[in-house]
Amino acid sequence: MTDKLGINMNAYLPLRDVVFQTLREAILKGELKPGERLMELQLAAKLGVSRTPIREAIRMLELEGLAVTVPRKGAEVAKMTEKDMEDVLQIRRCLDELAVSLACEKIDKEQLQQLKVALEEFEESIRKGEVGQIAQADMAFHDTIYKAADNPKLMTLLNNLREQMYRYRVEYLKDESTYPKLIAEHQEIYGGLVRQDKEFVVKATGEHIMNQEIVVKNIIREQE
Repeated sequence: MTDKLGINMNAYLPLRDVVFQTLREAILKGELKPGERLMELQLAAKLGVSRTPIREAIRMLELEGLAVTVPRKGAEVAKMTEKDMEDVLQIRRCLDELAVSLACEKIDKEQLQQLKVALEEFEESIRKGEVGQIAQADMAFHDTIYKAADNPKLMTLLNNLREQMYRYRVEYLKDESTYPKLIAEHQEIYGGLVRQDKEFVVKATGEHIMNQEIVVKNIIREQE
């Protein structure tokens, strides 16, 4: 287990959430490797907490697809597979295309301004180059579109998928060569919504997600 693992206490979060964020970051950074066991006693000693928040955090990691419980072995860091990634992105593509189609019909001037700000903040986060911030700005851009779709049931489905998407989003954003294309794709989606060109914006959204699938698939193959 990595020696870098340490906990950053946050007075505003429950201990399980602090432990979860710590373990999640370690997995996404590669400090905890795919297949590495998540032993409660060892992690509790390493982080200076009891086993209860460790156990709760592991359950939360499982919901995100970052951990898996293996019979007679216990919890371990989940390996990324092409099949899992394809399953998640197929669903996301369908839901995102529906969301942007609805948003194209309903988005108002205020929401377009919010989307423009989100686009600018995404571009600024890329200039700063911190992957965690880029991922948050990327989600904020898409969340603005989801809200403009004005369909609470769809928003619930997308929020549930967000946790399973996060790992693949971070892997994608680690590749700096994708940044210029990613910015251009966001600009195209924004422009299509401004013009209320539904056919264009649905196609642009689908291609945006397919491009992510291609990059992440190559990353997974390189790690095998």
